[in-house]
Amino acid sequence: MEESSFATLFPQYREQYLKQVWPDVKALLSEHELLGELNLIEGSMTVRTTKKTWDPYIILKARDMIKLLARSVPFPQAKKVLEDEVYCDIMKIGGLVRSKERFVKRRQRLVGPNGSTLKAIELLTQCFVLVQGQTVSIMGSVKGIKQARRIVEDCFHNIHPIYHIKELMIRRELEKDPELKNENWERFLPHFKNRNVQRKKKIKKAKKKNKDVFPPQPTPRKEDLQMETGEYFLNEKEKELRKRVAKREAQQAKSAEKRRERAKEFEPPAPSKTKKQKGKEVDESAKE
Repeated sequence: MEESSFATLFPQYREQYLKQVWPDVKALLSEHELLGELNLIEGSMTVRTTKKTWDPYIILKARDMIKLLARSVPFPQAKKVLEDEVYCDIMKIGGLVRSKERFVKRRQRLVGPNGSTLKAIELLTQCFVLVQGQTVSIMGSVKGIKQARRIVEDCFHNIHPIYHIKELMIRRELEKDPELKNENWERFLPHFKNRNVQRKKKIKKAKKKNKDVFPPQPTPRKEDLQMETGEYFLNEKEKELRKRVAKREAQQAKSAEKRRERAKEFEPPAPSKTKKQKGKEVDESAKE
């Protein structure tokens, strides 16, 4: 009897979590007569059947479980995919938008402030949805996965998830009414028009070109400046002597400035005028 096996790679940041959880994963797989292997050198997880495996479809469910574990789904949630009525879908969203900046904005739009949009999608579709990196992991019924997938795809095609959330809320209310069971619901559902709002483009001011006949003079090189001062033609000793003299002059100037600042502290303050003297000055100015 041949054995079936599936392997999947996982990112390095999941290694620590998978090491902690792997004994529980192996125990769960052994209940269904499956074997699990964690290879930390290659960074891969493998599941395979044994001679005692009696359910032919359980190996595919186990494959989905290790895929979900690799995409940061916690083990208590990922193990639910082994149940009969639970399915999963791992969407790749990296190639849906070209611009990286736009991709990040639309991914954040899908999550919403404090994850509120994602929580609303989970409640209305009865699915578990996790956005991680360039993938979206969805777990739930077939109908719920289809709805969640449509919302995610449209979000990256610039259709806000709130429109789908409104539609799902209306559908939920209509399902409760038995009289509308066989009727067309199109008249109750909202219809949103696509509006291309043109944003104001920043006008770049063109730089005025100089109408000079001759080209601008090139910036002088270090050698040219040295030739002008005569330093270029001096030997090493003369250059050192000149540097020393310039340094001494700078030091003397600085020490003289500090001396003047210190001397200011010992200068007597200007005599303050009394009120009578100020009054006389005002009267004299008034007479003039």
